[in-house]
Amino acid sequence: MLVVGRIIRPHGVRGELVVEIRTDEPDSRFAVGKVYSTDPAAAGPLTTTGIRPHQGRLLMTFKEVGDRVRADEMRGVRLCFESEGMAAPEDPDEFRDHDLWGLDVVTVSGERVGELTRIDHGAAHDMLVVSRKGAKPVYIPFIKVMVPEVDVPGRRIVVDPPEGLLDL
Repeated sequence: MLVVGRIIRPHGVRGELVVEIRTDEPDSRFAVGKVYSTDPAAAGPLTTTGIRPHQGRLLMTFKEVGDRVRADEMRGVRLCFESEGMAAPEDPDEFRDHDLWGLDVVTVSGERVGELTRIDHGAAHDMLVVSRKGAKPVYIPFIKVMVPEVDVPGRRIVVDPPEGLLDL
């Protein structure tokens, strides 16, 4: 599954939603009539009935969301579609979230940190959320200096966190 957007909040009272774009190809990923699966799955599928740009985001309407109450329930829902058959990104430093989920996270010295369970997309940079057995998850900025290697075929991510980051 490829995440292409995230519902931020309702807009108005008729079920319109503010959607944050999470793709480099919004023109091909967002269109009236497209059907999206959702994460969490219980929120969808959703069929686009309207779409328009708004302050760097999109305002979207869906056949399944007809009022403000239902729209309010959609906060945080991710819009997804099947990515099977899609070509891999050409840029060696570009990754799809779902290709990284479940990868082992290890330090440059080989110490296992945990398993990547989520990527939080932020304004400044993305954060790797790594679950650890018997400890709270650790958040590692997804920047080259702290994540020098991502080996998708080898199923591992190598991190070089500053001293103390893994102790938080």
